[in-house]
Amino acid sequence: MPLTLASLAHHSALKLSVLAGADRLDAEVRWVHTSELDDPGPYLEGGELLLTTGLKLDVQDADFLRAYVTRLAAAGVVGLGFGVGVGHDEVPQALVGAAAGAGLPLLEVPRATPFIAISKAVSAAVAADQYQAVTAGFEAQRELTRAALAPDGTGALLARLAAHLDGWAALYDSSGAVLAAAPDWAGRRAARLAGEIDRLRDTPAPASAAVAGPAGTEDRVELQSLGTGRRPRGFLAVGTEERLDTAARYVVNAAVALLSLSLEQSRTLQDAQGRLAAALLRMLLAGQAEHARSVAGRLYGTLLDQRLRLLIAEPAGAHSGLDAVALLAERTEAAAARAAEPLLAVREGPRLLVLAAEDATSLATAVDLAEAEDALAAGLSGPVPPEEVPEAHRQAENALAVALRRGLNLVEHGEVGAGSVLPLLADDAVRAFAEGLLRPLREHDSTSRGDLVASLAAWLSHHGQWDAAAADLGVHRHTLRYRMRRVEEILGRSLDDPDVRMELWLALKAGEQSP
Repeated sequence: MPLTLASLAHHSALKLSVLAGADRLDAEVRWVHTSELDDPGPYLEGGELLLTTGLKLDVQDADFLRAYVTRLAAAGVVGLGFGVGVGHDEVPQALVGAAAGAGLPLLEVPRATPFIAISKAVSAAVAADQYQAVTAGFEAQRELTRAALAPDGTGALLARLAAHLDGWAALYDSSGAVLAAAPDWAGRRAARLAGEIDRLRDTPAPASAAVAGPAGTEDRVELQSLGTGRRPRGFLAVGTEERLDTAARYVVNAAVALLSLSLEQSRTLQDAQGRLAAALLRMLLAGQAEHARSVAGRLYGTLLDQRLRLLIAEPAGAHSGLDAVALLAERTEAAAARAAEPLLAVREGPRLLVLAAEDATSLATAVDLAEAEDALAAGLSGPVPPEEVPEAHRQAENALAVALRRGLNLVEHGEVGAGSVLPLLADDAVRAFAEGLLRPLREHDSTSRGDLVASLAAWLSHHGQWDAAAADLGVHRHTLRYRMRRVEEILGRSLDDPDVRMELWLALKAGEQSP
């Protein structure tokens, strides 16, 4: 139990008398310091009982004493002990009044009580409190360790931690999703700290932060990242009404160590599962669905007996895209774990491939996240049986290519054929082809009469109908025929060839798509 001024005032061997601030004797005494300076503040940390004999104090100047007491209070002094019988036979009444006015406890130290006796009493009490805290911390650590070994180790550990702190505790995965909370009502409160978790994620583990509790609560919340690598494996939040004392911090540190160890062990298992997932996906992409089923066994449940969809995501050119891919993988796997759904999530270089049941909640989560992330481009296949995963891969690749060309976050396979082909003509290679094909006609138009490019566009748009095209241009159809013969002569290609007409039409449209 922390040492207070009341404990010292009631210490029979010290024989201290309370002259002012009797209503504030519950203040904790962190240390004791002796000083005859009129401003000892620069040498204090706060929480001290200051002892003085007043040898250098102008006890006749009430304003001076009020300023002296004000400086002590500002420095965080919790009490002033005035030794009598050395410089003064009694405590000056002006000092008593100043202390009472400032609400600073003032204790009279009799001549028979040396200051060193008070220092020893404080030192012994602080040591006893620290010993008690350490002892309680070791006992709590044993309890938490036993809880961690229970069948529901994480839940049991959080429950014991919350009970020790008389508050609540929550565990988050690396993406910031709540994995478990204790007591049960704490889950909703913990979920409202997602923004604080995001800010802590960029700091290498281990790291901590003290934050205000969710709105509407008086919680003091401390966040701790878990793990030892550059990216945290998870996060622990504890919420209490009061500030954590030394014993409580021992308990929290023990929980952080146990949870970090658990997450590191889980990561080792996840890495092994990741290698198996990659092997299974390679088998499926090679058309070996039956072989993949036999290797998967019961580990992936009925995943390979359902219709599947494949999502492929990769950075959309920005450096932050690599982090976005990693975060997409973490949150997708976390969603699958929460929903108890099997899926294959495989990193291939900068890419992420996710294969899941067509109606899986985790796949919907991945799609929503990819669609909302500007640093990513993603393509999603249509639903296929496991035997047709190679086709799903082709569909997802095509959809991804369209997403990259159009600058979109996500394109589904069904959308590839549903829209217009014209936006695809904005590709640099297509524009270069179009410019090269039409350059001779544009050079002719810039130096001669005839307006061959506009005439060609009108003729093609009317499917070779001379009268309609000539009317659009405001020329005679014989003039238009002459111009089309010049086009053939300049290009060295026949307009009777449907492939030539198609290429010329696309070249004209590509020019319209240029920025």
